[in-house]
Amino acid sequence: MEGSSVTLTCSSDANPAANYTWYKSSGDEQVQRLSEETQFVLSSIQSSDSGEYYCTAENELGRSSANIFITVTYAPKPPSVSVSPSGEIMEGSSVTLTCSSDANPAANYTWYKEDEDSPTASGQNFTITNITAEHGGKYQCEAQNTHGRSNTTLHLTVGAGKSVMIMNIIRLTLVVVLVPVLVWTLWTRMKKTLSLKSEVNEAVEMIESHNCPEYENVAAAAQTEDTEEQEDLV
Repeated sequence: MEGSSVTLTCSSDANPAANYTWYKSSGDEQVQRLSEETQFVLSSIQSSDSGEYYCTAENELGRSSANIFITVTYAPKPPSVSVSPSGEIMEGSSVTLTCSSDANPAANYTWYKEDEDSPTASGQNFTITNITAEHGGKYQCEAQNTHGRSNTTLHLTVGAGKSVMIMNIIRLTLVVVLVPVLVWTLWTRMKKTLSLKSEVNEAVEMIESHNCPEYENVAAAAQTEDTEEQEDLV
């Protein structure tokens, strides 16, 4: 397991005694010379130390070799997450979240949504079809194997779809057009109402003036008084 100490020991029956050399094969036919001792110690082995090691035993009479494979196990590294397709995510579209972690043995993946206790999905890929605004928020991918676990958080932002945008445009248009029309209609009706009241009041006054003799006498007296005052002034 990663972090542990590992000792490789090489021995051979030889006379005279053999000289030993340790090598590591790094692939692509590249060979790394490690040590010329019987033992080779990896004090804190890492995942990069996995691979093929071999030892040669040699004296003046000949040479022999043997190899060993080392596999280092380790807990998942912090996962990397991605969204496909990338860019702005619109309502109604389909989105796939992908989680990947370096782990040995291979990790199992679980998806969680913020503020939800139970898992949202399991598996390396999490696909959301016909996405809505409610799907937006933070998602956490957890990678786990027998040696441990690690997680990474992804923030998913969902924009309004075309249908929602069209509805918003229609609502805005109705507000811009209908509100002025409604105000103008109310103002016109109020103006007509006030005009009608004025006409009714005038008609009432005319009716009262024709039907009330006292009103006529008062009006005549007032006119006579005005005439006398004008004559006095002359």
